[in-house]
Amino acid sequence: MRVLHTSDWHIGRTLYGRKRYEEFEAFLTWLAETIQQNRIDALLVAGDVFDTSAPSNRAQELYYRFLCRVAASSCRHVIVVAGNHDSPSFLNAPKELLKALDVHVVGSSTESPEDEVLVLRNEHDAPELIVCAVPYLSDRDIRVAEAGESVEDKERKLIDGIRTHYAAVAALAEQKREELGADIPIVGTGHLFTAGGQTVDGDGVRELYVGSLAHVTAGIFPACFNYLALGHLHVPQKVNGSETIRYSGSPLPMGFGEAKQQKSVCQVAFDQMEGHSTAASVQLIDVPVFQKLERVKGDWDGISSRILELSATGSPNGSGVWLEVIYDGTEVIGDLRERLEAAISGTQMEILRIKNNRIIDRVLGQIHEEETLVDLNVDDVFERCLAVHDVPEEQRPELLRAYQETVSSLYEDDVQAE
Repeated sequence: MRVLHTSDWHIGRTLYGRKRYEEFEAFLTWLAETIQQNRIDALLVAGDVFDTSAPSNRAQELYYRFLCRVAASSCRHVIVVAGNHDSPSFLNAPKELLKALDVHVVGSSTESPEDEVLVLRNEHDAPELIVCAVPYLSDRDIRVAEAGESVEDKERKLIDGIRTHYAAVAALAEQKREELGADIPIVGTGHLFTAGGQTVDGDGVRELYVGSLAHVTAGIFPACFNYLALGHLHVPQKVNGSETIRYSGSPLPMGFGEAKQQKSVCQVAFDQMEGHSTAASVQLIDVPVFQKLERVKGDWDGISSRILELSATGSPNGSGVWLEVIYDGTEVIGDLRERLEAAISGTQMEILRIKNNRIIDRVLGQIHEEETLVDLNVDDVFERCLAVHDVPEEQRPELLRAYQETVSSLYEDDVQAE
């Protein structure tokens, strides 16, 4: 049996104001073709299908057209779980209709592990795979807040809640496998941040929980999983060196910091011999570049030379090149934008962002070197506000944690729910 693991599509995401629907459509077309060519039996999407909890009509159209296309292919099953960017109620709304297409959607956790344990059957109605379809577990799903509890108590409850949830669905999966009397693989999903996970600046990956223990260790995952398909981190990677616990990563670069990354999806093969399943073997399938991104950084000579090189080579698919230009030469150039527009005139290049560090230094008086508001996250801004208003140092940690909990709850609000 062949399973394809992907995640973090973020359909509808923009890049410095530019819509990227053509890229998303090209990726989904490629993915559908790859599923057919590689004779994939089951597709796992490990969260963050959409970039926001209220996706546009165009984003929804791309999603549903893709599901219909895959349902008509040789792929027998599609499993979609929600990520922290998704609206659980929006994903769940058509789940009964999609089930008729063998598309299984799990938008949120419930009190019953039964809702997340799926027994998938082949064309002969024989069980072939058990999926523990665990979605993003929000703080409110796994932890009951109590008055007077310490930060350490909150963090411990979070980790215990995640561990307990996975243990429950895994136990049910093993029970079902025993009842079926078939040694079929068990695959788990998850949308979370594991300890030691790699990220890239500017990739938009949010901290999921408040506290230092929010990055779970690989040890909390049950040993019965033959493969664990994770989402949330955009860099393709193994967890703790394991071949069978992986982040597929985002299929498109979410920002210029990911521009040089080779994006991929994971093909997982389960071979059965004499009724016994063997260990999963994993192969990465490279995702093509649908829109070339390039970060050009340096002094004027370096930037102009690189732009000249790019104009000569162009983009492999003729879509042009989107540029982020960071000028950090010693000379102050007041007309940098005009020079850059002249340099790309007549080419297929487009500049989406210009950062002139020398002008920034001049305006800010180098109080905060090479820093603008776009470089700060919401926690940084709050901490600056505490400093500006002379809040005593000893009060700041607790105020910051309270602020982080407020921001986290706002992110988790499901705008599509009643």
